[in-house]
Amino acid sequence: MADEVLAALAPRAHGRYVDGTLGDGGHAERLLASASGLLLLAIDRDERALARARERLAAFSDRVRFEHAAFGELTTLLERIGWSDGVDGFLLDLGVSTPQLDTPERGFSFRQAAPLDMRMDRSRGPTAAELVAEASEQELADILYQYGEERAARRIARQIVRARQEGPVTTTDQLRGLVLRAGVRGRPGHDPATRTFQALRIAVNRELDQLESVLRAGWLLLRPGGRFVVLTYHSLEDRMVKQAFREWAASCHCPPGRPVCDCGWTPKVRFVVRGRCPASEREVAANPRARSAGLRAVERIA
Repeated sequence: MADEVLAALAPRAHGRYVDGTLGDGGHAERLLASASGLLLLAIDRDERALARARERLAAFSDRVRFEHAAFGELTTLLERIGWSDGVDGFLLDLGVSTPQLDTPERGFSFRQAAPLDMRMDRSRGPTAAELVAEASEQELADILYQYGEERAARRIARQIVRARQEGPVTTTDQLRGLVLRAGVRGRPGHDPATRTFQALRIAVNRELDQLESVLRAGWLLLRPGGRFVVLTYHSLEDRMVKQAFREWAASCHCPPGRPVCDCGWTPKVRFVVRGRCPASEREVAANPRARSAGLRAVERIA
């Protein structure tokens, strides 16, 4: 959704922008080319992605600062570079990138046998294999239900615990096999293991914690007229973004039924996009993975 993202950000010449999920730099390249003197803080947890993006954005190197970090650390990063008074645009393209999915050894995909890793930052944190080995049956079931919205969470967790009594579960094909053994059937067009892999990936990378952190900082990250743009891919993260944007845009935070408003709250943002803007049919046809993408955007009121 590169065109939609650029339109939602409405880049300003010499403005300050943050790409919190840089990836290979596709959005960043369009952003830097769109406005003269535009400065960009480019953040990603994946060192391989950062290396690829550095090459792609070499022509703009004097206007880009690269940071190997999680976007949840944004407030600290902005203070470090002297942007604590806010930015003119902030972009989050959530979820896992295509290169990560298409690199078997990263362990994000169930399409090929590979080590069960799933870490976006391979320099830190437990792998999915370690999580599967150490979590209790109840903890596994909770992860699968809460982060994958998997109705068969208990059956899958039970199969995992039984399997690891015979030996460690260390590969993607082993895990997918256990999901199938639990009798899970995928929705049309979706593999039965999709929700399980999503849940473990979110847990390993603490994705919702990172999102909650940056949403808590919220509209204060923006200068007047600055825009906050998020691409979401599943209902959990989308609900978080929708709720935060609605709270920022609300005219009152008083409890329902209070006859007179005394909360003192005023709207901090306006909606740039009403609701969730989906990917176009043309884009989905060219890139089927875009079918679950949706864009939300707000602008800080001056």
